[in-house]
Amino acid sequence: MNDIIATDPLSDDPAENLDRFIVEAMELGCVWGLEGPDGWALSASEAHDDVDVMPFWSQEGFARAHCQDDWKDYKPVAIELVEFLEDWLPGMHEDVLLVGINWNEELEGEELEPLDLLEEFELEMGE
Repeated sequence: MNDIIATDPLSDDPAENLDRFIVEAMELGCVWGLEGPDGWALSASEAHDDVDVMPFWSQEGFARAHCQDDWKDYKPVAIELVEFLEDWLPGMHEDVLLVGINWNEELEGEELEPLDLLEEFELEMGE
């Protein structure tokens, strides 16, 4: 669960960053979230009023880049991919949270319904 993939910067294309998230998460076996004194990092959705987004990244370095300003007291934490797919995504669906995927430094990127992301992983895994 180390940041072993080349750390090319994230693209300006959210769809490309989503594809990269899935591929890298499968290669590394984990995803990265930010945990702080009050729990996991959340951000207001750009597209949906009254819905929060929990961001995740495919590499520790991408997550660490966001440990500033409002999230300066947060740290990147690895979540095993199996746990993310089997527990986190269904739980986030039940909690009416969206998933932020590989957001760039301006916090721009995909906001997905958790079960839609789960489906993307299942398609990639050929299940």
